[in-house]
Amino acid sequence: MDGRLAVLVSGSGTNLQVLLDDPAIAPHVVVVGSDRPDVKALDRAEAAGVAAFVIEPSALPDRAAFTAAFRDELLARGVDTVVLAGFMRVLGPAFCEAFPERVLNVHPALLPAFPGARAVEDALAWGAKVTGVTVHLVDEEVDHGPIVLQEAVPIRPDDDWDALEVRIHDAEHRLLPQAVTALLEGRLTVDGRRVRVGAAAS
Repeated sequence: MDGRLAVLVSGSGTNLQVLLDDPAIAPHVVVVGSDRPDVKALDRAEAAGVAAFVIEPSALPDRAAFTAAFRDELLARGVDTVVLAGFMRVLGPAFCEAFPERVLNVHPALLPAFPGARAVEDALAWGAKVTGVTVHLVDEEVDHGPIVLQEAVPIRPDDDWDALEVRIHDAEHRLLPQAVTALLEGRLTVDGRRVRVGAAAS
């Protein structure tokens, strides 16, 4: 398993915690980056002894400058693999170009259904019977890159946002470590929009 991993966050960091609690992944997490100060994810990084930084978009003139700031910070720290774990900002194409096929995002829906920041709420409003979780490689479009793993989550008739969110998080916490491990172990083969996940070494 090889790689220097950055995890980018914007909130409570439950997916970050799952990665920090995984004994195979944790040694590879070298930095946590956030677009917001005073979020719980930064406390989780500190508790784990992982370096962290904050770059607020309001401090920069536009998305291109914000993208460049994150890219340059990660490159300066020797990062080669990035996980967007509840990171609520869109980074420009220059970011993916710096880490080709090495940026993973976890999204709380079965893409291409319900892209964007309100995926759980949108699935409920649409009356969908099933939603889920997608872990995908990031490209220049929002919630668009090749899909690595997906898991369906049924929507129950009495579900509200809070109840569904709990089961979505459970699925995220299962899928994300699997995808990160496969990427760090070099088991992802990308052919256009198709990603083949090779078997783990026995």
